[in-house]
Amino acid sequence: MYISVKQASNKWKISERRIRTLCFEGKILGAFQEKRGWKIPIDATKPIDGRIKKIKSLLPLIEEKIKKLKEKRPLTAGEVGRLDEEFLVEFTYNSNAIEGNTLTLRETDMALRGLTIDQKPLKDHIEAIGHKEAFEYVRGLVVENKPLSERIIKDIHYLVLSDKKEDRGVYRKIPVKIIGAAHEPIQPYLIPSKMEKLIEDYSTNNENIVTKLARFHIEFESIHPFIDGNGRTGRLLINLELMKAGYPPIDIKFTDRIKYYNAFDEYHIKGNLSAMEDLFAQYLNQRLDLYLSILE
Repeated sequence: MYISVKQASNKWKISERRIRTLCFEGKILGAFQEKRGWKIPIDATKPIDGRIKKIKSLLPLIEEKIKKLKEKRPLTAGEVGRLDEEFLVEFTYNSNAIEGNTLTLRETDMALRGLTIDQKPLKDHIEAIGHKEAFEYVRGLVVENKPLSERIIKDIHYLVLSDKKEDRGVYRKIPVKIIGAAHEPIQPYLIPSKMEKLIEDYSTNNENIVTKLARFHIEFESIHPFIDGNGRTGRLLINLELMKAGYPPIDIKFTDRIKYYNAFDEYHIKGNLSAMEDLFAQYLNQRLDLYLSILE
């Protein structure tokens, strides 16, 4: 006799997505695929979770550091301003560089101060300024503690895509492909319903903040709702939700872009979320170390 993925999920207290991944990887003895579903032997034993364990060791450490941070004296206005300024420059540089912007870190800093860099495209300057304005808008949303919505996502995208006026804050109307990616974005007519479900799923997700945001980020980028600017918008959304939850923002480095891209493929090919979880957790842990070192 056999049980379905849903029945196995209820029996073992594992998500249906994870059950399908384990079946695909051959880690549930006797399971086989029938049409679009899986048949699992009723007497199959719960497989040992052999996924990367970094996330499990880092999460308690992150929570301990958050608690310690709250017990310290608050940062002064000057300290907060300096940290925010440094973070904004680096975050703008890295997020834009991942998408092909040619400004260096120093040039990004200069562009954000209103200077023009010779022999660098005007588009790159506009992208830097647009990203800065989007992050400042995000900080305002954190203060207001507004729940995530399609309107907010479109508003952030509107600011990010400041060099393409017709496409700002508007869902794409044509199919797209991401060169080299293991996943193909959905058709345009499905975007509104998929985005609505994505936000609903996120709002009811009770996982820890790192897992929750890793899942949301991959799903958002998989939908690829806009013609351009999805990556920058998605990374701004990560920080919006982190800061609303009382965590510091993170900055995914340009030098880690291959690891970042591979985390998407790990999920789409193997159903493995841990690569993105680990990336987020490591950045969050490093950011907390920075804050604590300043206060100590």
